[in-house]
Amino acid sequence: MELIFLGTGAGVPSKQRNVSSVALSMLQELNSVWLFDCGEATQHQILHTSIKPRKINKIFITHLHGDHIFGLPDFLSSRSFQGGEDPLTIYGPKGIQQFVETSLGVSDTHLNYSLLFVEIENNMVVKDSHFSVHIQALDHAIPSFGFRIMEQDKPGELLVNKLKDIGIKPGPIYKQIKENEVVVTEAGRKIYRKDVIGQDKKGRVVAILGDTRYSTNYISLVKDADVLVHEATFSHDKSILAKRYFHSTTTQAAELAKKGNCKRLILTHISSRYQKEENEQLLQEAQMIFPHTEIAYDFSSFLIN
Repeated sequence: MELIFLGTGAGVPSKQRNVSSVALSMLQELNSVWLFDCGEATQHQILHTSIKPRKINKIFITHLHGDHIFGLPDFLSSRSFQGGEDPLTIYGPKGIQQFVETSLGVSDTHLNYSLLFVEIENNMVVKDSHFSVHIQALDHAIPSFGFRIMEQDKPGELLVNKLKDIGIKPGPIYKQIKENEVVVTEAGRKIYRKDVIGQDKKGRVVAILGDTRYSTNYISLVKDADVLVHEATFSHDKSILAKRYFHSTTTQAAELAKKGNCKRLILTHISSRYQKEENEQLLQEAQMIFPHTEIAYDFSSFLIN
């Protein structure tokens, strides 16, 4: 799993930062990429990465402000021209289907693939064979949501020495034992997987929050996350301004990461008022509270082990 930031700015694009979009690459796990928000010019940003648009099969929209959705119609159109034929599902607040269908309709845009819509609500859970996505409403000027992406636990490693001790030599049977609850050997002996396999490997957890005021109500959403992606529109000294405009500060994001016992925090959605040389100050403000903080720039990538 890898997070690739395509846009890390807030509100309007700047020379240093495009508006919001982040890709969660799961090519090894699902052979697909999930996109979270799709601000203006997201398709241009993708050109500077190794991401293939046809591999994006799910798009999660946190909320319907323009800096998070204005890139959708052009991306969806270009995906057709770039070999995208597999269905794509867009998850977003009420109104997302109307926005997309109106944009495609008035521009007479035709797609070569099926486009599906799921209007999200508070406490909704989306599942597939490998992951579940828990959705929670946030505190913003319009409906905004956060996502907790949870990977299913993986089976532990075979206890090879234990198998050898009971006379089971390495070979194809090892794969059979790992994939089945019980295997019968040629000699008629039953081998139960639970007896010869180690503890399950805990699945990874990624929390991605949309625009929001700070709240301790989100602790359960981000609890024990391997990575928390949180907006930091404002610096610590602008907390009153942040609350007025339904956003968060660097230190508020750090407080949530600390209270949620997260392993890493990545700050994004940085206001254009902050110049490149001020980013270090923003980072240090958060690190004073939560040391394992990083700040995202356009095209930053972070592996999730």
